[in-house]
Amino acid sequence: MIRLLLHISTRALGKRITLSMLKYFAYLIRKLSNTIHEIQFKYEWNTEPTPEWFDHFCDQYYLFRSSKNPYWAERGIFNLLVMKKDAAVLDLCSGDGFYSRHFYSAKAKRIVALDFDEAAVKHANKYNKAPNIEYLLSDIRINIPEGKFDNIFWDAGIAHFTTDEMKFILNVIKNRSSDDGILSGYTIVEKESGMKSLKQHKYEFKTKEELKLFLEPYFNNIKVFETIYPDRTNLYFWASDGILPFDISWEHLTETKKMNDPDPVENLGKALFS
Repeated sequence: MIRLLLHISTRALGKRITLSMLKYFAYLIRKLSNTIHEIQFKYEWNTEPTPEWFDHFCDQYYLFRSSKNPYWAERGIFNLLVMKKDAAVLDLCSGDGFYSRHFYSAKAKRIVALDFDEAAVKHANKYNKAPNIEYLLSDIRINIPEGKFDNIFWDAGIAHFTTDEMKFILNVIKNRSSDDGILSGYTIVEKESGMKSLKQHKYEFKTKEELKLFLEPYFNNIKVFETIYPDRTNLYFWASDGILPFDISWEHLTETKKMNDPDPVENLGKALFS
């Protein structure tokens, strides 16, 4: 039906006008979506009780447009950088399931996503489901499923626990990680005032050095880095007993992979300029 309508419009009006109409309709839909997500966000977070999880469609359709801040996207991208192909993934404190579905599911073999909030799990199963994702209701202080995982994501969740709870969970994570498995995630730096960014946060690290020291008893190889914005500083962490991105060995592995699985464009360039 759509192809027929486009064919008729193109014959009657030409491609330029037809495409201009399509772009304008798309603009109207984006504007409507932006407005609805703005209303949802302001109602949800200005009316008590506020939730412990976030609907990241509000980031995609409203906040990114209004704030221009990309930190909602960099979380998924930095986790993808350490993600293994066909990985078995454990996503802790998965919330609305946005990152499991939109960032990890295309690369993972299977994902087990855990959250203790029943509303979050229901939302994830309704709006962010995928064939290789299993969303489970689980309090990770009590129960983390058995098995070995190549990638474990603890993204925006670590601040919701006390330091003693973090230590217990990290011991379990260590037990659930494959030999060269990688833990990665994100948290927010404590404000200079000491006021928590969210009232649900139990502990916020003060610096990237503090977070690195906290992870050192559990992993041999740790990288912690930050991204700084006017209203916040974000911390990202990668931890493993194996190789991490930008290690010398990682660069060697990347080159070896290119040799075994050559890039046709790169090979064409070598042939032309050799």
